[in-house]
Amino acid sequence: MKRRRDSSSSSSSASHDDNKCYQRRHQEQSREDHRSCSSVVIKYSEPIEARKPKRRWRFYVFKGEQELPMYQIHCQSAYLIGRERGICDLPVDHPSCSKQHAVLQYRLMDNKHDDGTMGRRVIPYIIDLGSANGTFLNNQKIEPQRYYELRENDVIKFGFSTREYILLHEDSANNIEQINNYEDEGVEIKQEPIEPTKK
Repeated sequence: MKRRRDSSSSSSSASHDDNKCYQRRHQEQSREDHRSCSSVVIKYSEPIEARKPKRRWRFYVFKGEQELPMYQIHCQSAYLIGRERGICDLPVDHPSCSKQHAVLQYRLMDNKHDDGTMGRRVIPYIIDLGSANGTFLNNQKIEPQRYYELRENDVIKFGFSTREYILLHEDSANNIEQINNYEDEGVEIKQEPIEPTKK
């Protein structure tokens, strides 16, 4: 099964990137204020290698064949995902999802280039925060409290929600006319889980 994206909506969304980043900074300040004055305990702390990405990553969201609003996810180093709208960056309202369900975390990691030399780059990871009904990467449930590296075209689902979050960046999104259904591709999790690094 193939899903078609409206290329005109993609280019229109891209033109608002900077404005959305500006709005996100203000939302982040409001979220920090909320955290400081409320009794909500945040389950997650960012690791020392947390970094904001230079690449403009996005979540394209589908519910069945319906394309939902796209998320820009390059404006900060981590995104808390869950039902608690007062503190979460990416709200998920399905009742099977936990209040603090998972985190999308960017980390500066060692990276081996094609020529064998070593370098460092910012890589996206997903970590489940011990949610009640789990987080699924390419249709496979991941272990809680472990980092899983994400790659372009990976598909994430939360709890029993049918919404699919497809990870693409600006360049791939502008060049791709179709998004393949992950069930057709038979994609597997690409990396063993990694223990979180505490500050």
